[in-house]
Order: sequence, then C-alpha cells, then structure tokens
Amino acid sequence: MLSTRIQDLVRSHYVFPDVADRIAVALEDVTLDGDGPQAAAALTAALQSVNGDLHLRVRHYPEGVPPEADEEAIRTHFAAVCRVDGPGITEARRLEGNIGLMTIGPVIPPPEYAGPAAAAAYLLLEGVDRLLLDLRGCLGGVPESVALLVSHLMGTDPVHLQDLVHRDGTIVSSFTTPEVSPRLPDVPVVVLTSARTFSGGEELAYDLQSLGRAVVVGETTGGGAHPREAFDLTEHLQLHVPVARSVNAVTGTNWEGVGVVPDHPCPSEDALETALVL
Repeated sequence: MLSTRIQDLVRSHYVFPDVADRIAVALEDVTLDGDGPQAAAALTAALQSVNGDLHLRVRHYPEGVPPEADEEAIRTHFAAVCRVDGPGITEARRLEGNIGLMTIGPVIPPPEYAGPAAAAAYLLLEGVDRLLLDLRGCLGGVPESVALLVSHLMGTDPVHLQDLVHRDGTIVSSFTTPEVSPRLPDVPVVVLTSARTFSGGEELAYDLQSLGRAVVVGETTGGGAHPREAFDLTEHLQLHVPVARSVNAVTGTNWEGVGVVPDHPCPSEDALETALVL
C-alpha cells in the first residue's frame, strides 16, 4: 500500500526521527484514488501537517518522475532542464549608473552547468560599482553551486558557509572555493527576494546576508532549509524527504520555517526599484 511505503520511508530517512513518527501517524487517514495530482496533494498535506516542512512532499510528474540514482540519467535530465530554463543564470546586464544586475534561477543546477555560466556572468559584470542579485524567481539549487556563486564575491581564502548535519550525525561542510577567481570581492551587493524564493535560492541569500556581504531587499522567503532525497513511489509520484539540516557557519542556525528576512522589506515587485534608490 502506498501510504504504508511512505510511512516507512519517512520513519527511516526523515532528518528528525522523533517528528518522523508523528508524521507517519498523520498519513493513516489519507484515502487515495490513483497516482494523479490529487493523490500527491492529499499526501503532501498530510506530510506537512505536523511541522510544516515544505521540502517534505509528494510530487506528481505527468511525464514520469525524474532520475535520482542513475548518474548518466541525471546528467541528461539537467542538460535538458538547462536547455529550457538556462544554466542557473538567466540575465546579466549593466543598468544605468554602472550597476550590475544578475538574475538567478529558476533552479541553480550542478556546478558543471552553473560554473561556466557564473564565470561568464561575473566576467561581464566585472567593474560595476554595485551588484544586484535577483533571486525573486529562484526556487532551489545545488549547495555546491551556491558556494560557487558566493565564491566570486569573496576573497581567495576559503570561507566556511554551512554544514549539512544528517540524522546519523554525519556532517558535510560547504566552503567557498579557491578554484574560482573572485571577480567582485569588494563590490556592494544587494539581493532581491520574494515569497517564492526557496531552498537553494534562500541559501544563497542567507549566506551572503549572514556574512555581511549583502543586504536583502524584498519579501521574506519561503522557509525551506532541509536538503532532501527523492524516492520513486509510482511512475508519476515521487516522495521528497529531508535528510539533513543546514547549520550556517555564522548564525549557527538556518532559515527553516521562518525564511530569509529582508533588511529592507517591500513587495517583491518593488524590490528592484527599492534597491536602486538605497
């Protein structure tokens, strides 16, 4: 039975074991009819009913679930995504007053795609007096690529960004990389956010804000800080389970459930104009 399999996966993988049991109980009353979007919505509502973890969900894919285990299939998948949505950076241009604008999203892909795009974008904007990073449409991304984007804005010495702490105590640390030649290490940075900014987009905003490297303008973000793994349930349903928690190296906490809180709150549609007059 589908609900039983999800309960087992949550109990064995969710980052907080004590909460996992309560979430599993919440699934007992879910009645399913097929594996369409309604089933995904019902399961997601039950999964998120205990602690509101937005990364804990069941997603419906009409054309079939994306790959998660096959490395070659994953590369093919991301290549197709980047052809349609771009390699994580969709715009890099100079505005009046020698202000650089870089639009990031909708997803920040792995470094093999995001790396060349970031290098090109930062090169185009080298020499600007101020940089605006527009994350209002950034819905997620890969931590390694987030670190790479931050690296262009820091010095040459590695900077500890965050730790991913898994439920078994395993820690994976994230640092800026000396392999990147910093293009704008001293340029003032403003990050634009919206309520839709989520996950990897939030990490980028939170890292830069915590380091004192940027001010944030716009709306409080979605509040999803737990990296997840995916488990195929059917041909069209995939379960996403958070398996670790982010611990920022500066704050000792993260943005889970609260979002990244802007330094200058305003409606997201006014964020660019507000940033330009700061």
